[in-house]
Amino acid sequence: MSKLIVEGPTQLKGRIRVAGSKNHVLPMMAACLLVDGKTVLRNVPHISDVDVMADIFAKLGVSVQRDDTTLHVDASGLREVDGYLQDARRMRASVLVLGGAIGRLDKVSIAQPGGDIIGARSLGVHGKIFEGLGFAMRTTAEGVEVSGHRSGSHTINAERGVTPTENAILASVLGEGTTTIRLAACEPHVASLCEFLNSLGAKISGVGGYVLTIEGVERLQEGEGEIIPDQLEAGTLAIAVAASSGHVVIEEFVAEDHDMLLLKFSEMGVNYAMLDARTIEIKPSDELRAVDIQTQPYPGLPSDLQAPFAVLMTQAKGKSEIFEIMYEGRLNYLFELQRMGAETSIRDPHVGQIEGPTRLHGAELISFDIRAGATILIAALIAEGTTTIDRVEHIDRGYEFFDKRLASLGARMRRVEG
Repeated sequence: MSKLIVEGPTQLKGRIRVAGSKNHVLPMMAACLLVDGKTVLRNVPHISDVDVMADIFAKLGVSVQRDDTTLHVDASGLREVDGYLQDARRMRASVLVLGGAIGRLDKVSIAQPGGDIIGARSLGVHGKIFEGLGFAMRTTAEGVEVSGHRSGSHTINAERGVTPTENAILASVLGEGTTTIRLAACEPHVASLCEFLNSLGAKISGVGGYVLTIEGVERLQEGEGEIIPDQLEAGTLAIAVAASSGHVVIEEFVAEDHDMLLLKFSEMGVNYAMLDARTIEIKPSDELRAVDIQTQPYPGLPSDLQAPFAVLMTQAKGKSEIFEIMYEGRLNYLFELQRMGAETSIRDPHVGQIEGPTRLHGAELISFDIRAGATILIAALIAEGTTTIDRVEHIDRGYEFFDKRLASLGARMRRVEG
């Protein structure tokens, strides 16, 4: 395991560009499995989850070639594999391989998907979706298998889950009949996935809404797609700058993706201005005020941003409250902030409280998951003294060269390889 040694405090200063979206590139890669030929993806971030997905593809006979931020995927050799694909244990999003591959294969089997320990994330809704489309899904302690073929017309519920919605879309594109997906997630990267598939010949209507209608087609054509800016990285960077009392211009910060974040910034007194629809400037604030936040599906505040937001709350005057509606394990990072001097408490598995402002100090910490890792890194930037963060591979999974890019803004840190 690698470590980051961070010296604080630091006021971030300069200009930075948001990288391509982790949560977009993985379903886009899965969509490439539907094409009996070549596809090209541009603006692909340099994150380890992309490498994991490429490793899984290789086992399936799919070629992935990388040229800086461009991926060339050739899925013409897609094949069934005996046993379970073990690389699936390395990340949760590997479940998207099921939806992407089953349109062209009789059977797809992956090991039980791994990923962050942030609470229960059942595969039950995925099972309902596949079975609702006419497939059979078998789940064991070792893995998950989907088999059969999509046929006829169906109406299914995705329960506004992002990954279940993406799997439903992927599994519905090829075949006969019409699929209606109700309670679909409508995050920007889900809409962009639909637009990409339509450019390849899919017939998806209602894009961007809660109800999607998909007319099955016989095949998709070769084509190209572009990964959108990472909404979560953009929000995390903005929060880091505000918490550090810094002055940074962030490019590819898409304002319309951040309605709730910017609303909470205004309530807190964060000094920011949108220079245009995709560029934000953040300057030091006079005083930050406590605020309550509640995570919600898009266009609400993403669950993946509430942990970084907690660091900003430690610098605000008064008592702030976090209500995490989805994952009962997602507030565990508050114990790490306590070790840095933050006044935090967990009222129940979904409600946390933070009293501020508090001067944080360095500590030896562990990155337990992607978002918690980014959170304690932000805390380390504003803490006095030295902070050591272990298992920073979690951060590498979701943020492109995050330590180096923060260093370009004045952060003082070094990586120690384990």
